Amino acid sequence: MRIVIAGAGEVGTHLAKMLSNEDQNIVLIDSDAKKLERATHHLEVLPIEGSPTLLSDLESAHVEGADLFVGVTPEESTNIMACALAKRVGAKHTIARINNAEYLEAEYTKLLEELGVDWMIYPEELAANEIAAITKYPWARQYITLFNGALALIGVKVRQGAPIVGKHLHELKGILPEAEAKSYHIVAIKRDLDTIIPSGRTLIEHNDLVFFTCGVDHTDVIRQLAGKDAPEIRRIVIMGASPVALRAITKIPSSIQIALIESNKDKCLRLSERMPANVEIYHGDGRDPEICEEVGLSDAQVFVALTENSETNVLACLAAKRYNVYKTIAKEENIDYIPLAYRLDIGTLINKKLLAAGYIYRILLGQQTGQVTCLSLVSNAEVVELVTRRDSKIVGKRVSELHLPQNITFGGMIRNGTPSMIDGNTIFEPYDHVVIFYHDVSIKELNKLF
Repeated sequence: MRIVIAGAGEVGTHLAKMLSNEDQNIVLIDSDAKKLERATHHLEVLPIEGSPTLLSDLESAHVEGADLFVGVTPEESTNIMACALAKRVGAKHTIARINNAEYLEAEYTKLLEELGVDWMIYPEELAANEIAAITKYPWARQYITLFNGALALIGVKVRQGAPIVGKHLHELKGILPEAEAKSYHIVAIKRDLDTIIPSGRTLIEHNDLVFFTCGVDHTDVIRQLAGKDAPEIRRIVIMGASPVALRAITKIPSSIQIALIESNKDKCLRLSERMPANVEIYHGDGRDPEICEEVGLSDAQVFVALTENSETNVLACLAAKRYNVYKTIAKEENIDYIPLAYRLDIGTLINKKLLAAGYIYRILLGQQTGQVTCLSLVSNAEVVELVTRRDSKIVGKRVSELHLPQNITFGGMIRNGTPSMIDGNTIFEPYDHVVIFYHDVSIKELNKLF
């Protein structure tokens, strides 16, 4: 496929990196020659210096006949205009990054579609969704639903004393009754900076980030295996009245009390007129001990740092841990700092750029393969949902008989609407919906199996 990406910032370059792993033909266009130079040092892309809103530069970027045109420059108007022109020139599909939530409303989506924008991506919305999901399952580092909510992918940090720590995977069957032991599957382990696709001989160690798949009604089994408590979320403290924070508030149940800390006094006054009844607004700095006492941080179960300063967010989360807050979430916009922040044991990190790149990647590959979920924020791996065809190589064979690449594992499947886990005795049938966790393997290799 030929893909043209307008914008060589962090979203564009990370997306290009993800797609280059799939052997896609990628063109990267930007008016900043230095950005293009940095991108081409480590990516196999065709760099084009120019403006995505000029027809002559779009022609130089070979937009005509491109399978996908992606506008991810910092300017919303540039992205929309570029997509409109790209569609007029002959791009088959377009995606525009936007900065205004109103454009997601039906009246705007129809208008923009007529202009030539097939999909819009609002990173703040994606980040807010992540925060809302994590506040529902605060014991998890990551919680993602698969197959339209039938299965869950859960990442959990395990500590010494958890039932599974110090055990090999083949030893885990004895921990739970047989029915519950078959209700989950460990699909990957993140150990420091390494991603491991485990086998029965893999040992689970203290501080591993373990990824499980399970039916959505078996999430509590995962919590118990990981040795986690399940606190009732009654109060959340949010630092920074950013667009992400305001979107997240609309997605958190009104039964939960929210304390919103904002350093800009005028902004506090404006927000006080339109916040729901469960939100209290405080003027100050979330790192200030006096403010922490005033907002009742010691009574909160979740602390979320969403200012525009990533270092401030990380430091605030570290400070919140002194108040025994169960869960901390920080917005970290510097991709290079994410591994360091995880080593500081912040909890969950939110990066809008990676979420945006992953969402676009999911749209693109989902066109060919079904749903794709990217775990780039915590693991250099992906999850894909594929459907077995009648002529698939894996149909009619036991999983134990398949010669799978080392970095592939099956996480679960849906057959006739019913979710189930997969083990060595599973025999695939036509039209099974299978979830696969993979690392350092291309979609092409997966498609050969299916």
